[in-house]
Amino acid sequence: MSGLTAIVLAGSRPGRDAFAEEHGTDLKALILVGGEAMVRRPVAALLSSDRIAAVRVLAQQAPRIAQVLPSDPRLTVDASGATIAETLERVCSDPSTRWPVLLTTADHALLDAAMIDDFCNRSADADIAIAVVERQSLLKRLPATRRTWIRFRGGAYSGANLFLLGSPSVAPAIALWRSVEQDRKKGWRLLWAMGPALFLGSVLRLLTLQEALRRIGRKLRLDVRAVEMANPLAAVDVDKPGDHALVEAILAGRA
Repeated sequence: MSGLTAIVLAGSRPGRDAFAEEHGTDLKALILVGGEAMVRRPVAALLSSDRIAAVRVLAQQAPRIAQVLPSDPRLTVDASGATIAETLERVCSDPSTRWPVLLTTADHALLDAAMIDDFCNRSADADIAIAVVERQSLLKRLPATRRTWIRFRGGAYSGANLFLLGSPSVAPAIALWRSVEQDRKKGWRLLWAMGPALFLGSVLRLLTLQEALRRIGRKLRLDVRAVEMANPLAAVDVDKPGDHALVEAILAGRA
């Protein structure tokens, strides 16, 4: 797989962002991490990967985000929609979008080229691939970390903020995402939206993660799969003060 379009979501939630304000800005993507604006880190990682042909950064305040990014002919910064799902619906309906699309977020401050290669190598031919990290893998590396875990038979998983969207055929999945977007941290609501049998199978841990995603894929007529990342740090984003302190410690070699 080569020549992907990478999209970095660098938007803001409505209202004040207390976390950003603690760091002297009103935009989370502009919080300093390792001495540079956080959004610059995943963008630089994507530009360093041979798998990526173009990088698009999408944000409500695109001009301000553009000011902190490197100058590169492969990089563009454009306005996003009001929400993630609305933004992705625009991407899917835009005839100029070059597929496949690799999706990540501005707070993926530890993203590197090795993670990108690992994910791309195991996402080939999928309609939708979702990067995850298994709980024991991350706790072995960072015993005190706190994440949001969704439990299935065989393990508990946290998302790693990397998604592959294979073609415009993923539009029904984006529509489903939009229907539950306000509860995007509550994965059980997404499972419930797909039907009581899938929900109960997951709640009672009768299904593995891959089995649950295969059932979702059959309902959407898509090949949906999880990719368990080799590097557990792929699950560490910067979403709150504790995350920021942890990432700074990792970058400084203290964690």
